[in-house]
Amino acid sequence: MCKHWFIYGLTSLCALSACSPVPENILSQKEMRAVLADMQIAEAIINADQDTYRDDAKKLALYESVFNKYHITQAEYDSSLTWYAQNLDIYMRVYNLVSKDIEDRIHDLGDVERTEVDTQKSDSVDIWSRRNYLTFSPKASFNGTTFNIEPKESYPPGSTFKLGMNVWGISQQAKHKPQIRICLDQGDTTVVINDQIMRDGYHETTLKSIVTKRIKRVYGFIYLNNRDMDYYKIYTDSISLMRYNYKSVGFETTKEVKPREN
Repeated sequence: MCKHWFIYGLTSLCALSACSPVPENILSQKEMRAVLADMQIAEAIINADQDTYRDDAKKLALYESVFNKYHITQAEYDSSLTWYAQNLDIYMRVYNLVSKDIEDRIHDLGDVERTEVDTQKSDSVDIWSRRNYLTFSPKASFNGTTFNIEPKESYPPGSTFKLGMNVWGISQQAKHKPQIRICLDQGDTTVVINDQIMRDGYHETTLKSIVTKRIKRVYGFIYLNNRDMDYYKIYTDSISLMRYNYKSVGFETTKEVKPREN
């Protein structure tokens, strides 16, 4: 059932036909532009977290949250997809605007890799590559950010990673809290930690890697479910992702102790 919502399959639904105005029962070009952009983001979330969204019910719930945001039904979305597929000239105009919207959102999230420093020789270094602040808002289309850090040279085994930030605006009555996930790709092993921000103040999430394998990639997300509209805004700043070498966080090799001579 989910395959009906795959945006990239739209162009194969029907043959090209003449351009015509959008009927009243079909989403307008402006509405379709907004919905398609959020559906693409939903697809990206699913692809980035396939373990969580392996269950079709969770995928459908994510898609349903997009429909609820725009006060439409699955049937309205499906019928609009079909109409735009039959009017591909109009669809292509809309899709080009969607692509621009996505690029603008990525730019706003700070999707710019910083110049890589020599992290191998440093006991501690901040590897965070996005903007160091983030605002969660009920009206945001995608309430959070993702990160994917692949160093030119894999990080040393045993490294510890600490994602820290200042947070204010957390409502204790809100059903949903900002979620954090950090994943370490260590070849045939992936180390994962899930965390959530429960209160205002400084928050830190720590993940230690396996001491026998190098770290090829560090990735994850900071995300707030938008279905809960009972908050105004939540702010974070001073975001950092510190990497510490094995011995720099208190791990020391066992020293050999010789027995005293009598």
